[in-house]
Amino acid sequence: MIDIGVNLTSSRFASDRQEVIVRAVAAGVHTMIVTGTSVSVSEEAVQLCAEHPQHLYSTAGIHPHDASSFNDNSITQLSGLLIREKVVAVGECGLDFNRNFSTPQEQLSCFERQLELAVELKMPVFLHQRDAHKDFLRLIKKHRSGLVDAVSHCFTGNRAEMESYLEQDLYIGITGWVCDMRRGQDLQEAVKYLPLQRLMVETDAPYLFPGDLVFPEDNQLSRKQRKSRKRNEPKYLPHIIKSLAGFMEQDEEQVREKSTQNAQRFFRL
Repeated sequence: MIDIGVNLTSSRFASDRQEVIVRAVAAGVHTMIVTGTSVSVSEEAVQLCAEHPQHLYSTAGIHPHDASSFNDNSITQLSGLLIREKVVAVGECGLDFNRNFSTPQEQLSCFERQLELAVELKMPVFLHQRDAHKDFLRLIKKHRSGLVDAVSHCFTGNRAEMESYLEQDLYIGITGWVCDMRRGQDLQEAVKYLPLQRLMVETDAPYLFPGDLVFPEDNQLSRKQRKSRKRNEPKYLPHIIKSLAGFMEQDEEQVREKSTQNAQRFFRL
């Protein structure tokens, strides 16, 4: 299995990062793509890949939250990272108008320049979109003919949004959001119509712990203790695949095999 989106540089993994990787491999997750979200984090991701070359690859990009840090030197820095052996995609880049940690105009400029970089380098692009569907789709359509491949990472939208991305030949990255019985209902309905040849899977760890994953000993813990243990890890990807297969009404093994093959092809692994 391949986890296409893991934030392994997160400080939440600082105390046991090596063990997290070991547990993932033991669970059958043999390859993880470490997400780059800024120039500095992308550099950390590249270094982490060098330390674990058998199991890790990375992306390099600037997340919309960090778009305000984008300057004339950013593209030069990213270009230098993207030619590294283990770096396999431009991103995480896109638009996030939910929190607007960077202004919409900063995000639009930063996103479009990274799309242009992906076209220039002929590399796939790892995309983020939240509450910005219209502008996001407009820019994807503008540049899609030049993009070799693109994936809507951590897709949480509805069927109509998903189908608009499929019309642009995007892959759809599914996380543990699909396991959330409260927030994930639109996604649970949408994935019934998601072709297997457009599917990839991810944890987005340490975020988005699968809401339907219950440990046998949970009933012996306090609510605070249960909450504190719910840091997501790549080792939970098999559980996400199992839940996803149920919502897709597909064979679990087929979902596992097809998503792995798609990721291998997309990232040129």
